[in-house]
Order: sequence, then C-alpha cells, then structure tokens
Amino acid sequence: MAIVLRTKLTDDERTLLNKLIGRMANQLQADKRHDAYYEGAQRLKHIGLAVPEELRMFELVVNWPCSYVDEVARRQKVKSIYRPGSEIADPALQEAFTANNLAAEVPILAKENMIFGRCFAAVGANEDDKEHPLITVESPLQMACLVNQGKRRMVAALRKYQDEDGTWVATLFLPDKTIQLSMTSSGWEIDEVGGDADVDPHNLGRVPVVLFLNRRRLGKWRAGTTEMRDVIPITDACARTLTDLQYGVETVAVPKRYAIGVSKGDFVDKEGNPLPAWQSYYQALWATQKSSKDVSIGQLAGADLSNFHNTVKMYAELASSVTGLPFRYFGANTANPAAEGAIRADESRVISNAEEKNTVLGVGLGWVLGLYEKFRTGEWPNAGEPIAVEWRDPATPTKAEEADAIVKLNGGTPVLSREGSWDEMGWEEARKKRERAYFENEAIDPEVARIQRELANDPSQPQPDDPQTGLPVGVLAQ
Repeated sequence: MAIVLRTKLTDDERTLLNKLIGRMANQLQADKRHDAYYEGAQRLKHIGLAVPEELRMFELVVNWPCSYVDEVARRQKVKSIYRPGSEIADPALQEAFTANNLAAEVPILAKENMIFGRCFAAVGANEDDKEHPLITVESPLQMACLVNQGKRRMVAALRKYQDEDGTWVATLFLPDKTIQLSMTSSGWEIDEVGGDADVDPHNLGRVPVVLFLNRRRLGKWRAGTTEMRDVIPITDACARTLTDLQYGVETVAVPKRYAIGVSKGDFVDKEGNPLPAWQSYYQALWATQKSSKDVSIGQLAGADLSNFHNTVKMYAELASSVTGLPFRYFGANTANPAAEGAIRADESRVISNAEEKNTVLGVGLGWVLGLYEKFRTGEWPNAGEPIAVEWRDPATPTKAEEADAIVKLNGGTPVLSREGSWDEMGWEEARKKRERAYFENEAIDPEVARIQRELANDPSQPQPDDPQTGLPVGVLAQ
C-alpha cells in the first residue's frame, strides 16, 4: 500500500481525534474502578468504610468479582472455524487462528470484555509475514471508537498508549486509511518514521477494528456493562463485615486475663529482671509472692463471633444468586461430592451465560476473520454468509459422562457418526486428522499389502483392473 507524504491532520481528522480522546477520558474513572475490583485492589475507604491508619492491617477483601469473571471466561474456548457454506472446519481460517495465537488471545478478549464492558480487535497488514495478516486484541483502557448508530457502522477508532521512552503515541483508524500519531510540544501530529509520514491508505471502506460489547443494550453503542456490576455491591458489604471480623478476632475474641493488686515490677524472670508487658501476657502461668488476699487474678471470656460467620455466609448466598455460580464455588463444601448430572444441573445458569456470550463473541470474531480474509486475499467473504465460530461445550467436562452419552447415542440405531462422536468429545481438527490416519493404517492388512506389492512387480501374473480406468494396476504403476 502506498504511503501518503503528509505531515498535518485535516480539520475533520483532528475533530475525530479530539472526540475519541475525550471519550477515553470520560471512561477512565469507571475503567480504573473496574480494574481495581477485578484485581482485588480496591481500598475500603472507596466503599464507604473509613479505616484508621493503625487498623489498616485488618482490611480484608474477598475477590468474588475476579472469581466470577474467570469462571465464565474459562468456559469460552474456540473449537473450530467454518467458512460460509462449508460443513467442515476451514484450513485457511484455522491457520489464521494459529498464526495469530488466538487460542491464547480470545480468552483474554472475553475476560477484558466482561471486566470493562467492551473490548476491541484490530486487523492489519503483517510486514514480517505477508501471507498472514495481523490480528491483535486491544485493551479497552487504550482504545475508543465512534459508531454511527443509524448505519451501525464504526466511524473511527483510536489506540493511544505511552511508548517505552515515555512518548505518547496513537493510531487513528479510519474507513479509508490508518494514521500514526505522536504527541509533540504543539500537540498531536502525524508521526514521521524514517522520513516518511505514516499515513497508510488501505481503502477498505470500513474501519479495520471490531468492537465487542458485554451486555449490549439497543441503541447503546458507546460502552457495554461490566459483568461484575451485580456482585460489586455484595463484595463491598462482605468486605466491611470481614474487616470488622478481623478486628474482633484481635480485640474481643481472645480471652482476656486480668490481675488486680499487683504492679508491673511483680512480673520478673528467673533472674529477677522485669518482663515486657506483652511477654507477661502470653506466659502460660502467672504467679506472685503477695498474699492471695491482696491479689486477684482471673480471665474474661472471649466474644462469640459466629454472627459474623452467618453474615458472610448470607453475602455468599447473595453473590451466588446474582452470578449464577453454584454456592459451592463460594466455599460451601459438603462431605460427599456432587454426582455428574447434579454438577451440570447446578451450573445451568453459568453454562447458559457462557453460551450466550459465546454467540455474541462468535459474531464479532467472524467479522474479525472477514477483515483478515480481505487483507489476505483482497476479497470480502460472501455477503450474508458470516464466518462461523464453533465453541467447546461450556459445561464442566467429565469423561465418564461424555463416554456414557456417546455410547447411548450410538447404541441400537446410531445417532452420531464416528466424526460426530469426536465433535461431541471436543477434539480439535489436528487430533481428528491423526485419528483418520490411524484408522487408515489399521484398515490395511500387512499380509494382503505384501501380496499386492508382489503382484504389482510380477508382470507374468494377471493384474487387477483399476475400477476407474479399467486398465491393469501394473500398467498404471509402469
């Protein structure tokens, strides 16, 4: 693609740039808050509990938002990719998936999408490997976009980040070109690399960026909704309770001992040296030479903190109800493990949630791979036939349950073919290819193969005819 020698942004380009930078600034506070909740790094003063400096050691936050997001994300795994109109996985698209390491990137995309409510994927030419265009998953903390809601088409996108040397750089994605920018003393200007202005006209007719939105609402294309929305308030309430529990354990839960009628100097070691107060307190035995009439030593019972335990359990039940995660995910374990069928039934809500997100995510990935094909071949995929993404079963896999289901489906009148059974077991295309080769090798009888080779090399023996040409096999071999 030709490089346009230009050093200044047009008025329209600068207007789009300013709008996108403003949008990133408006989302910054919410993004920082969601990032802190996922990392479990939120401070209690941010949730309405003023903890004195000397009691900061008692702060305790249970990271339910991270547990919830991770559990859904780990159930989002791509199995294969199909081209429009095809019934088998497409080798070229599988190659694109492998070349761009999307097996590792897609779970990150799914996770970031749930944390921040949005995520991005960009497609561009690959200078190092022209046969495989570059697909990158972009952080929502570094990217923003503008969408024409009437046409439901992206108008522009901006990626902004700080380089290793501290310079702010950016990429402005437009429907007909991509512009590299850098921050200078006079503001944002087109970045010049090697003496050439970095304006790359790709003439795609659309922005080479795909926006993913979590819990998208009709007419709302600016941002999605964080998946942690419902569990954050419960996490805050539980954090307050746990912090109070920690303080209670240190102050009133431990039985207190008291001594009346003695002075500090009465507590001495065997050499007669005075003992520190804390060392005296933790000694197993207290003794004094004073008369029992003058001294009274006793112990106060520690407080019962079971009310805190019940409160934390109630919050865990609430978290289970709003997330759909089984209560056992919040520490409610029983002596007997759940049966396989009970596990799937218990996880029905989180399974349905993952399946719904896979559907939405799969549509976006189909658009990404459509851009990839345009960069690779110069042609768009057939209109109206989107590239399809097949996902693994998001239910908790159990080998016995899978095998039992497949045997039942194939018993009597078979319902599944051999390769259909492989699909049910979640095998990848590479594994299927190996198994086909194994079956072909097993179908060949070594003794029959030896006789066939001898006959083929002996012209005096009658040769079997090829079913397609009608000619002897030996003639074909010659």
